[in-house]
Amino acid sequence: MEEATIIGPLVIIGGHEDKFEHPKILRRLTDLVRSYRSDGAIAIVTTASHQGALSFDTYHRAFTQFGLQVFPLRIDTRREAELPQVREALGDAAGVFFTGGDQLRITSVLGGTAFHRALWSAWQQGLVVAGTSAGASMMSRTMIVAGDAKESPARNTVKMAPGMGLWAEAVIDQHFSQRGRVGRLLSAVAQNPEVLGIGIDENTALIVELDDQRCRVMGEGTVLVIDGQESILNNASETRPDQALALSDVRLHVLPDGYGIELATRSPYPLKVVHDDN
Repeated sequence: MEEATIIGPLVIIGGHEDKFEHPKILRRLTDLVRSYRSDGAIAIVTTASHQGALSFDTYHRAFTQFGLQVFPLRIDTRREAELPQVREALGDAAGVFFTGGDQLRITSVLGGTAFHRALWSAWQQGLVVAGTSAGASMMSRTMIVAGDAKESPARNTVKMAPGMGLWAEAVIDQHFSQRGRVGRLLSAVAQNPEVLGIGIDENTALIVELDDQRCRVMGEGTVLVIDGQESILNNASETRPDQALALSDVRLHVLPDGYGIELATRSPYPLKVVHDDN
């Protein structure tokens, strides 16, 4: 009888997470890594960053404060992503963390390589996969790589490219409220109405459990969820790239810490009861 697989959780962070003073998100990530393998280590993938050594040092200090073993996975070329020792290093990891930088570097260097296939296979067996900023955007099948936050929603408000495909039913944006990115996320959803638009604030994370078809928010900001699946009016296919979009009957949820989404029904739910003592 075949052993059932348990897909590992995705920890998707909107960037600028608190690493040392009140590191709630990284502490929770550490707990998830240890629940998968009590003696496991976390691998830090710095491909997105042009300052990989500095980025690794920061997260090495952040995770070792919890007693977690940490090792680097510096992969800068597609040739390196095909090396057996890089793939084998995943066998020593209970979690993988993708740092910020440029998400297009992650996909152009790692996408479709032996490392990508090994990551996917390990994640399907329970490996915890986390990422912040660029490491958040790359999680989806179609990812946002650029966009003008100051412009009204139009097809050219956002530029998209294939992501790493871990969460196929979403398109993710980060530094969301801080950089006013609702217009470009609406543009992405208008062009991909079957997926959920996910906008994650800084120092905020969305923990996605695809096996349970649930995701939940933690951190000091909010996650904005745009659901355009049942939209009736959508002129994305009829407009010029610079022409304003028309989009109606879009569902929108703003979710703080302690709330989540039932992915099967796309319905929000509270994870805790908030008591008003006034």
